Amino acid sequence: MHTPRAFVETDLAALDGLIAHDPFVTVVTFAGGLPEASHLPVLYRREGERVLLEGHWARPNPQAAGGDALVIVQGPHAYVSASWYPDKAEAARVPTWNYAVAHLHGRLAPFNEEAALADLVARLSDHFEARAGGDWRFDADNPRERSQLRGIVGFRFVAERIEMKFKLSQNHPAANVAAVIDALERQGDDEARATAALMRDRTAATVQGAGG
Repeated sequence: MHTPRAFVETDLAALDGLIAHDPFVTVVTFAGGLPEASHLPVLYRREGERVLLEGHWARPNPQAAGGDALVIVQGPHAYVSASWYPDKAEAARVPTWNYAVAHLHGRLAPFNEEAALADLVARLSDHFEARAGGDWRFDADNPRERSQLRGIVGFRFVAERIEMKFKLSQNHPAANVAAVIDALERQGDDEARATAALMRDRTAATVQGAGG
């Protein structure tokens, strides 16, 4: 991933925030020189610098063989109009896109054991039902539900290398950054407002850090 120095992020707490924002990731693998991509919800756990993702595929998915993979975690993103910049005329500003994203490189370790799959599905449902305000629970004692485990393959993925790019107008004067935040907060979509919130949080953290 091309990442100019101004946009490099190394604090893994930022990755925690990206996953919390959107745990629906893209898993990319290569087989026979051709790319294969899956889009999957994952469970995320970080212990210090160790990052673990867990999820599952449908059994026929070619990625279920495991192996080297790139996992893309998408954070908030939004279009930025050049008309928002106070210095748009004198600096000949052009439109751009602000975003935060992480690339995780590692290996997919598949598993098929019924007990491990039941535990994974139970934890996935507990986690995402809570987020959605639902109350469905996987019932391992129900033969009809348990039989559906035969249709999936689970995986564990430990990140061996992590790249994060937070392109949030850091290469602009403070007045431009403030103007972009204000404009995004006035937009009608959640992604724009989430991008503004991320920009505001990071601007505040920078100011706090500069103040000691």
